[in-house]
Amino acid sequence: MPTPFDHLLSSQAARRRALGLIASAGVMPLSLLGCGGGDSSSSSVAEDTSTSGSTSGSTDTGSTTGTCSTIPSETAGPYPGDGTNSNSSGVANALLLSGIVRSDIRTSVDTASGTAEGVPLTVTLTLVDSGNSCAVLAGYAVYLWHATRDGEYSMYSSAVVGENYLRGVQVSDANGQVSFTTIFPGCYSGRWPHIHFEVYPSLASATSGANDVKTSQLALPASACAQVYANASGYASSATNFGNISLASDNVFGNDSGVLQLATVTGSVSAGFAATLQVGVAV
Repeated sequence: MPTPFDHLLSSQAARRRALGLIASAGVMPLSLLGCGGGDSSSSSVAEDTSTSGSTSGSTDTGSTTGTCSTIPSETAGPYPGDGTNSNSSGVANALLLSGIVRSDIRTSVDTASGTAEGVPLTVTLTLVDSGNSCAVLAGYAVYLWHATRDGEYSMYSSAVVGENYLRGVQVSDANGQVSFTTIFPGCYSGRWPHIHFEVYPSLASATSGANDVKTSQLALPASACAQVYANASGYASSATNFGNISLASDNVFGNDSGVLQLATVTGSVSAGFAATLQVGVAV
C-alpha cells in the first residue's frame, strides 16, 4: 500500500525509548511480530515511497511543540484513491463520489454496493494543532482508507476494483474528533498492519490529495493484530504475513519506530475493537 519529519527518534537512545513505550503499551516484543498480504493484482505489494501521492517518501520523523507532537508525514501509498494517481479505469478519486462523507465505511457508495467483511473496528482520531499549544482542530476534514481483511484495496486490487468501501471522509467536531466504523484491516506482505489518512483544512478542500495539510498512517498494536489474525475467520493470510515483519522493519514506520502513530486499541474479536490516536498537525 508520501512523509515530512526531522530525525527526532533516529538515535539509539530514542529507539530504546520508543521500544520501551511500545512494550509498556502491552505490545508483544518486536522480534515476535510481523504483517503482510497484498493486492492480488500486484504480487506481494510493499508500499512504494516513490509512488505518487500527496507527499513523497518518509522524510518527516516527527517534531514536538509544547506538550504534543506533530505526527510524521507518510506515503499515501499506491492506492490512495484521492485523485493523485490512476487505476485500471483512469484517475481514481473516491473524494468525488456521492456519499463518501460518512462515518460507517464498510459498504461501498455511489454506484457500487459491496460490503467489506471483517472484525468490527471503530477508529477515532483527535486532531490538534501542534504549533499552537495543542489546540483542537475543529472543522477539518479527514479522508481515511485501508485494506480489506484479505489485504486488498478497493478501487485498485483486481478482486475489488469495482468497490470503494473502506474509504470515507469525516469533519472534525468541536473536540477535534472524527470517528469511523470499519473493519480490522488485514496484514499484507511487506507492511505492518496500518490505516492511511489525509487531513484537509476543510470539507470543501477535500477533493484532491494535492490539497491536504498532512498525510500519515496509523499503526495497529501487535497484541490486537495477534488476537484478530489468530482467532477471526477470513484472516488466514494475515496470520502468515504478520509473522514475517516487525514494526521496526516496516519500510514506513521503521523510519521513526512508529511511536507517534501507534494507536491505543481496546476490545476483542467477539465484541469488536476501538482504536484511538491523537494526530498533531502544525497549521
